[in-house]
Amino acid sequence: MDDKTLQDHFQDPNKNIALIVYGLQLIGILTAGIAFIIAIVLNYIKKDDVIGTCLESHFEWQIRTFWTALIWSAIGFILAITVVLLPVAWIIWFVVTVWVIYRALKGLLNLLENKPMLIQAKVA
Repeated sequence: MDDKTLQDHFQDPNKNIALIVYGLQLIGILTAGIAFIIAIVLNYIKKDDVIGTCLESHFEWQIRTFWTALIWSAIGFILAITVVLLPVAWIIWFVVTVWVIYRALKGLLNLLENKPMLIQAKVA
């Protein structure tokens, strides 16, 4: 990639935010979710700036990833409190971790190829 192409690639600051959020989602796995929280805050701060662009689908993808992972992690936590269901909690946490890695990498690859994320239509 030559310098001109590289400059064009990173010219949109909102695309850079989306890249950072994907990175924070991946780092969030290693930081017990702290980086993931920073990522969701960035999403909500910049969400209005990407309405109507290809990046809107990425922000929606990232936000859905956060909330789904949070809900399932909380379910795992509730199960872990019972001690008896601790093995089930570990399985849930493992699956959530793999799912977050998949979603972050899939989104990152689509973003780098300037492709939107295909998100199921919302039911009205």
